[in-house]
Amino acid sequence: MSKETSKIRLQVAKNYPELCKQVVQNILALSRNAIAAHGHFSILLSGGATPKGVYALMASPEYREQFQWHKIHFFWGDERWVSADDAKSNYRMATEAILMKADIPPQNIHPIRTLDGTLETAAAVYEKELASFFDLRNGECPRFDLILLGLGQDGHTASLFPGDPALSETNRLVAAVSQKEMDPAERITVTLPVINHAAVIFFLASGREKSQALKTALEGKGRQLPAQQVNPPNGEVWWFADQPAASLLRKGQGESS
Repeated sequence: MSKETSKIRLQVAKNYPELCKQVVQNILALSRNAIAAHGHFSILLSGGATPKGVYALMASPEYREQFQWHKIHFFWGDERWVSADDAKSNYRMATEAILMKADIPPQNIHPIRTLDGTLETAAAVYEKELASFFDLRNGECPRFDLILLGLGQDGHTASLFPGDPALSETNRLVAAVSQKEMDPAERITVTLPVINHAAVIFFLASGREKSQALKTALEGKGRQLPAQQVNPPNGEVWWFADQPAASLLRKGQGESS
């Protein structure tokens, strides 16, 4: 893969299409290993613009037949409080990019249900979904084979924003979030305990607008950004960035291709 610092790996691609290719190839390898080890592959999807190309490439003719779709289970790291067919829905984005183009059994798709009851109720329902699938006891966290995460310009990841109470949540698996400056303001997100219990985490960063956040996340001291609080004690964190996003990093960081 690349240079390692502790359990963090960084791979720098020359452009966004190459980034997507690198990510898909690694997802494919991880899925095969997980299926061989325990019969299925659980992946927590990220929303936002960056992963869309990854999902589309997974479902493309080049890769579609290589995935064992019937053994892959799809979950979401966060969702906007909008209808499933809304243009801002993470579920809709993933559906259009991958879910409707690959032969995935409906029971393998585990979306966050929105607009049924309150925001808090929906968070509790998704928490039960996780507990049921992973057969959790009280106090246990699911161990995803892979969690995909994006990086906001403010350093947020999933829907865990700087200063939000959800960042400090230690008991809940899923939390309701309200951020007035975001559109939409209301969201549902998995919490840091879930993220930090994963076997592998892929952070995706593309574009020069992400360069300062990426530099702070990888080179900044302390834990000032939510992304810096992703530190699984028994897992790996892999960063995939294109050259514009990595433009402010110290020379020698990671491996370029």
